Parts: sequence; C-alpha cells; structure tokens
Amino acid sequence: MIEANTRAFRLATLALCLGSAMIFANLHVVQSLLPTLALQFHLTELQASWSLTITILTLGLSLLVYGPLSDAIGRKPIMVVTMAGAVLVTLALSQVESYASLLLLRGLQGFFLGGLPAIAIAYMGDEFSRKAVVLAVGVYISANSLGGVTGRLLGGFVGEHFGWAAAFGAVGVLSALVLVAFVWLLPKSQHFQPKPLHPLHIAQDMGGHLRNPVLLAAFLMAGGNFMIFLNQYSYITFVLAAAPYHLSPHALGLLFLTYLSGTLAAAFSGRVTQCFSAPVGMALGILCLMGGSLLTLIPSLSAIVWGFMVSSFGFFLTHSLASSWVSHHALKARASASSLYLVFYYMGASVGGFLLAPFWAWQGWLGIILGSLLVYSLTLACSLWLYAKNNTFDKRVSVSPS
Repeated sequence: MIEANTRAFRLATLALCLGSAMIFANLHVVQSLLPTLALQFHLTELQASWSLTITILTLGLSLLVYGPLSDAIGRKPIMVVTMAGAVLVTLALSQVESYASLLLLRGLQGFFLGGLPAIAIAYMGDEFSRKAVVLAVGVYISANSLGGVTGRLLGGFVGEHFGWAAAFGAVGVLSALVLVAFVWLLPKSQHFQPKPLHPLHIAQDMGGHLRNPVLLAAFLMAGGNFMIFLNQYSYITFVLAAAPYHLSPHALGLLFLTYLSGTLAAAFSGRVTQCFSAPVGMALGILCLMGGSLLTLIPSLSAIVWGFMVSSFGFFLTHSLASSWVSHHALKARASASSLYLVFYYMGASVGGFLLAPFWAWQGWLGIILGSLLVYSLTLACSLWLYAKNNTFDKRVSVSPS
C-alpha cells in the first residue's frame, strides 16, 4: 500500500489533484459568464444557468456508469479515456454559434467529466493506506476548489477580452496539457481486484449503500449543501452585474477567489478529526454555510465577498469529511459507494437552480438566502443525527455504524 509522505504518495496525489483541477475548471468555466450568455442569447437568468445545470446533471448521471464499470475493469484507464473525451468536447465548444449547440455539447462534456470524480477516491482506497487516504482526500478536494477557481477566472478574463467562445478554447488547451501530466504521473493500480460486472450485483450494492443510514445521511448532506452553495454563486453573478455594482465578467470571475478559503478547509480537514469527531466537523461546516449566507445580505461588496469566503470554508470542510466518511464505511464496492455519494452531490446541484428560482422571483437575493437557510437546516439536522447515532466514532474517521 502507498503510505503517506512517500514519493509514490506525492506523485499519485499530484496526478489526481491535477486531474481534479482540470475537471472542475471545465465544469465551472461558464459560471462567471452567465450574465454575458444571457445578454448574448437573450436569455433569462434561469435559462442562462442551464449551461451549467445540464453539465452537472449529465456528470451526475454518468457516475452511475463509471463507478460500477471501474469496479469491474480498473481505475486508471477509465479516468484517462474520459478526460481525453472531455478535452475534445471542450475544444469543440469554442466553435459553437448557437445556445442550443452549446447546451448539447455541455451535456456531452458533463458525461465525460464524470469519469475522474467517480473513481479517484476509490483509487485512493485501493492503493493508499488508511492514514494516507485521509490526508489525500482533503488535498484532492482542495484541488476541486482550485480547479473551479481557475475555470471561472479564465472564463471571466478571456470571455471579457476575447469572447465567451475563446474561454472554452483556453480551458481546452490547458486541459490537454494536464491530461499528459496525469498519464505520466499516476501509478498503475497494484491492489485493484476486479469484480464481475453484473447488473443485479450492482443494484444490490447500490441498494445496500442506500439502506445504510450512516451513508445515506452523508449522501443527503452532499446533495443539500451543494444544491445551495453552487447556485448561490450563479445567482449572485446577476446581482453583482446589475446596479449598484455593475461588475464586469472579469471582476465576477475574481469573486470566485473566495473558493480559496475552501481550499484551505479541505486541505486541513484531516486534522480537524484529531480534535472533533467527523459529524461535529460537518455540523461546524454547515453552521459556517449558514453564517456566510447571512453575511451576504449586507448591501456591501466587501460583506458579500466575506460571506462567500465563510461559506466556501464551511462547504469544503463538510464535503471533505463526508467524502472520507463514505469511503471508510463502504467496505465493498467502494467505487460504487463513492459514485452514489457524488450522484446525490451533483443531482442536488443540478436541481438547485430550479428550486431557488421561485425564491429569486419572490424576493430576489433575500429570497435566495431564505431558501438556502431552509435547506441548510435540514443538512445540519443530518449531521447532528450522525453525531447522536455514532457517538463512539473515533477521532480518525474510523467508525463502525451502530
């Protein structure tokens, strides 16, 4: 097994982090461009957000395929092939001229982008020691946030100066370089044991994960938190593009630097469990999400930025702990369990725009925050239930469900 702080650990973690950053740069490149797309194609706020929603939706659905498939045929080959497909589609997106074509290709792009997120943590679970997994997952998820920041910054900067289509071209070229590095750096699986691909067994595995209440609570937290966190960023771009802020696409891209507080939270999530149990850490993260949301109600750009920084810290802390929680509880079909976690995660995000739309129509940004607090209250209840259910959970995220 790969132990923490060894050369193999550093190379494998670097490869997975680069791959993760590439995936999320491609996923989120449009988010700082939503007002631009709305103006270019004469769209409503909700219609413009479809360019992100459809990619998240197909990414989430693809996880149902890649997780079980990788349990049968291996981890690295699927990650490489799907990353290559994502690169090609991203480059094709730089050539489209209609919004319908953009949505079609963004849907296809999402299907390819699901390969690495579905498998990466399962790869760690196969190849890394338990201690190494805890450390690597936090760093890996911090790379998610860095990738999201990179994509949004590139989208905003290139989109403002060269047009939205050029933003896809820039991300596509960068992604191709990352793919080459990924193939070279990531070691081949040494401890993977294939499992025959039987649909009945897959359904049984999924059913077993869903019947495990400790896993199910983590799944629900993942979906609820990401549902709100991601879509708050989408709606705030329309707030900040309008009076009295009038921010440009480049300036909107800079807002996503607030993700860097989440990078810090994810990187140190493993250390949090040395002081608190994982459910307590998750609850603290959700309280940060609630507090950060309330801060954004202050009509000041600096307050909004601080609010999103607090929310980002809380979101990635909770996400890192919940991801590790699922990895440690799935004693078989680990990739299927990780995939199911991410299905909830991305399905939540894909419906969040629609769920928050009535709140937006009702009270604008105030309505968004009221809807957000409602959902966060439910995810906080899940974390508190986990604490009550598993009060013997040890401080290193090694638990036996009661």
